Amino acid sequence: MRLDKLLSNSGYGSRKEVKQLLKLGQVTVNDQVIRIGKEHVNPEGDAIFVNGDQVIYEEFVYYLLHKPAGVISATEDFKEKTVLDLLRSSDQLKAPFPVGRLDKDTEGLLLLTNDGKLAHHLLSPKNDIGKTYFAKIDQEVTEEDQLAFKQGLILDDGYQTKPADLVILETGSNSEIELTITEGKFHQVKRMFESIGKRVLYLKRIAIAGWKLDEELKKGEYRRLSEAEITYLKQLK
Repeated sequence: MRLDKLLSNSGYGSRKEVKQLLKLGQVTVNDQVIRIGKEHVNPEGDAIFVNGDQVIYEEFVYYLLHKPAGVISATEDFKEKTVLDLLRSSDQLKAPFPVGRLDKDTEGLLLLTNDGKLAHHLLSPKNDIGKTYFAKIDQEVTEEDQLAFKQGLILDDGYQTKPADLVILETGSNSEIELTITEGKFHQVKRMFESIGKRVLYLKRIAIAGWKLDEELKKGEYRRLSEAEITYLKQLK
């Protein structure tokens, strides 16, 4: 890989800024000062330093975002604020993208990564990986509703959903529930409740399989995943 590209992708600035670092003799490769950006280096085998700090190259990045309402799950939009706008500019360099979509008014757990293989694995319906949501519903949710969700519901376009696990936390004129689905159809949770004549008032994704939202993260905050979390997600079946 070209040295200037590696440094830019590792958060050391634009190509122009990296060129200045090189010109000033602030970059060394295997203890030799390198001033030419087009010099090729081995990210895994060469010892690369900038101002005495070692450059650790990462091919993939993984971020857990506590998505707030009001932003869309997209990489760019000319009108709306996107989830990528919540990342520091240095964390956007490797072009992470949201894995799956949460509606604009939906909050909660969202994975951002540039690892396309992992994204495909988590989103593929054949893997039946559960996504769990907390929701507030505008009416009483009953045991009959639980059975209907377990059997699969017919949505407004005629699609029949896979079985879903509906847990009633509190029921009354307004209810609180947790719902686990293994699909990700457009507005699916809202449309499932609409199919039984009820409306979602509030929706938050709280888990993907056993990987749960870090409640220490405030809305709009994010952090890198630990190696254990990355390994867990890759091994999900």
